[in-house]
Amino acid sequence: GGEMAKAVIDGIGLATWEISLNSLGRRGIFVSFGNASGTVPAFEPLKLIGKSLFMTRPKLLDYVENREKLLRRAGDVFQWIKDGKLNVSVDRSFPLEAAADGHKYLESGASTGKVLYKI
Repeated sequence: GGEMAKAVIDGIGLATWEISLNSLGRRGIFVSFGNASGTVPAFEPLKLIGKSLFMTRPKLLDYVENREKLLRRAGDVFQWIKDGKLNVSVDRSFPLEAAADGHKYLESGASTGKVLYKI
């Protein structure tokens, strides 16, 4: 065991939410934003008390209420990538015709970065 996480951003959901919570250190935050494996079930808030954890379930429209704000935020992200302030890790690329293989790869849990489809 190493150091516990300060924050976990979980886009998988059902299959990983408990792992995500357990990986957090004291006063850590669990951000659940996706349901790739199913929704996170309702759970007792006392589950968070052991390490004084926080949990949030944000949605995009509370952060970018209109197209102008969405384009501005997207521009920020692409600028961070261009400036080297944000690194995007691409694990594998699949031709669109092999989409089923890409999905199997994702479901296997072997990916270590983004999985892309070539169009």
